[in-house]
Amino acid sequence: MASSPGQSAFKDNRRVIIFALLAPVLAFFIVFNTIPTLWLLGLSFHKFSLLSGMPPEFFGFRNFQDIFRNRNGIWGDLGRTFTFVGVGVLVQTTLGILLGFLFWGSKDMPGRRLALTLLFTPMVLTPVATGTFFRFIYDPTFGVLNALVGWMSPTGTIDFLGNPQIAFWAVLAVDCWMWTPFMTLMTLAALGSVPKAELEAAEIDRLSWPKRVSLVIWHHGKFILMLGILLRTIDSFKTLDLIIPMTKGGPGQTTRLVAVELNKQSFESFNMGWSSAYSVLLLLISIAMTSMFIFILNRRRKGR
Repeated sequence: MASSPGQSAFKDNRRVIIFALLAPVLAFFIVFNTIPTLWLLGLSFHKFSLLSGMPPEFFGFRNFQDIFRNRNGIWGDLGRTFTFVGVGVLVQTTLGILLGFLFWGSKDMPGRRLALTLLFTPMVLTPVATGTFFRFIYDPTFGVLNALVGWMSPTGTIDFLGNPQIAFWAVLAVDCWMWTPFMTLMTLAALGSVPKAELEAAEIDRLSWPKRVSLVIWHHGKFILMLGILLRTIDSFKTLDLIIPMTKGGPGQTTRLVAVELNKQSFESFNMGWSSAYSVLLLLISIAMTSMFIFILNRRRKGR
């Protein structure tokens, strides 16, 4: 049946309204994302330092060659970053799932709301404030943690952020403390997406808890949980504002992740050409990890 003139006019007006609503967002995205990314890509092929006062000089692929030749210990930074991301996300996900199941299964527990409020507090703090706070907690002279260590073992204090063997794990522990609540929240959201009727049916059928988790809970909640893991992986890969107030990448290079070195080359050495090439490589790594993650997730969704 042919549409009436009134229906056609409504469809046209609807398209105009949709475009008018999307236009500011698209303009913002183009101005603040697309154009800087293209500028970054172009600058990666140039030799350019803000300290020299010279205009950008075409450098070809030599910036990328310097990176692959392990200039400034880049491969070590990547290794530490992947360790930081892998171990951190694994610990946060494991603890988040355990805490999520704990609060999900104790809805009538006294003080549950207060406990959840206190649990989610670290997540809303800024990383800079958290890093500064824990720098004082870890302080070997007047830190609270060393006071407890001295009370339990009077042999001496521990320089958590000054010891190369401990500093990396001390920073990672703070990151886990800060972001485990996020994975707890994602776990609660995933559990909340499970239909009650299916849980009741599983209980009537007397399915064991492992089967309930694998056949019912995981089936419905895996997308939300995997999305949380993806977001944490991306965010952890660019960790900077937590490390700067705590160690600034030290002692030595033990806590120097890729974002820390990139910040140093960009805003301390002002080596913009090399930093742009490094940023492009990190962007490609992030895109590759995200694409792989989404591919695995979509493959599992199709295999339902």
